Amino acid sequence: MPARTPSTPTFGTGGPLSKSESVYRELRSRIISGRYNAGYRLVLDQLAREMGVSAVPVREAIRRLEAERLVTFTRNVGAEVAAIDLADYADAMQVLAWIEGAATALSAPHLTKRQIDDAATTNDHMRSLAGGNFDPRLFSDLNLQFHEQLCIACPNDHLLDLLHREWERVAVVRRNVFGFEPVRSQTSIGEHDHILDLVRSGAPADEIEKAARNHKLRSLRQFVEAQPA
Repeated sequence: MPARTPSTPTFGTGGPLSKSESVYRELRSRIISGRYNAGYRLVLDQLAREMGVSAVPVREAIRRLEAERLVTFTRNVGAEVAAIDLADYADAMQVLAWIEGAATALSAPHLTKRQIDDAATTNDHMRSLAGGNFDPRLFSDLNLQFHEQLCIACPNDHLLDLLHREWERVAVVRRNVFGFEPVRSQTSIGEHDHILDLVRSGAPADEIEKAARNHKLRSLRQFVEAQPA
């Protein structure tokens, strides 16, 4: 296997990309996954050495992440992973309620039986967690997987791109601040069952969209009610 050279970064990519794009994708992945938590300092020289590039593409990548509000830059401090903004989470959940509802409804008639069964299997895994040793982070990851499985056949690529960005924004908060509570988890699983029943039965698109939208809005309402007065 040929040695990696600084001119062709390969970390986290499916092939050669520009240095700036490669660094951007890698840093973004580390933030989204929770490897870099809120307040983590992004030191240009250190990252440049680690990734085998100059400071220029690292700086460009950080500027892009700052535009996405994933990174903040403070004079005399430098770049840091942005603090969790719970108001931003609430806004993202509200947006998700609408676009995920639409994507689920558009995807439903194109899903194969295997794809629907896969989503049901994921929901059953969530059910087993809720009834045993509850793991909030794993439950949240499975919840995202369930909704990805139901939206995978959506024919609108632009809508899917928006959806993935909002899923990632919500995932950052859930991994760093809170996850599902056991009580809400049971309700969520039941709502998943209802959505699956609608999809399997070929229910009208507006019924599926409404069920998926209300599912997200209930999660948002639970979040708001849990906040201290």
